[in-house]
Amino acid sequence: MKEKVLQAYEKLAKDYEIHVDIESGHNAYYERPAMMKLMPSDMRELAVLDAGCAAGWYSEQFIKRGSQVTAVDLSPAMVEACKRRVGDETAVFTCDLAETLPFHNETFNLIVSSLTLHYIDDWAPTFREFHRILKPGGCLIFSVHHPFMDFKHFDRPDYFAHELLKETWNKKESGPVEVTFYRRPLQEILNVTSAQFVIDRIVEPQPDIEFKDKPESMDWYKRWFDRLSTNPHFLIVKARKQ
Repeated sequence: MKEKVLQAYEKLAKDYEIHVDIESGHNAYYERPAMMKLMPSDMRELAVLDAGCAAGWYSEQFIKRGSQVTAVDLSPAMVEACKRRVGDETAVFTCDLAETLPFHNETFNLIVSSLTLHYIDDWAPTFREFHRILKPGGCLIFSVHHPFMDFKHFDRPDYFAHELLKETWNKKESGPVEVTFYRRPLQEILNVTSAQFVIDRIVEPQPDIEFKDKPESMDWYKRWFDRLSTNPHFLIVKARKQ
């Protein structure tokens, strides 16, 4: 599975770097505004891990807010894209979140993982590592596919199954790319999180109306606003280390 994810995102890296920030409404007008509302109001001097940094959008936001950012991704191509974005402002390197993480205990105040964890089969070791490297009182904020969306969109027979799904994405730079990820029920997501952390917030985002009337976003809102206002696509969890 790791090899499939790596192959897909090596192909997708250029699309993420060039197109995703502007052209992906699901990111720009849906997931990212909801995630950013959960961030601390004052991020100055916070040690932040961007866990699954892709082309570096979140890393750049945190740097602008004065955080000390470390960014990691499984894909070397994504790491290079992130480096081009943030320059020498942060440490960026390849890292497998399913393995032991190369950080000392209690290193970070905040771990942010955007639309990454559904590529990992077993979350328990990853969350134990997140707990280990977070400082007491530190937060984990992550977004994943909503289990209801995957269950409905892929017409699955068993909501409670933990299963591997496949989807083909057709992007401008890469063309068709097969992307594989895991679907799991809501109870599994919450139970594995609460085994290590105290859950503070659960968010089922709806499109952010702030961008609705902007010329570059109008087509996306016409297509997706009603659907995403009534059918959750992503799930966001904010949790805390005691």
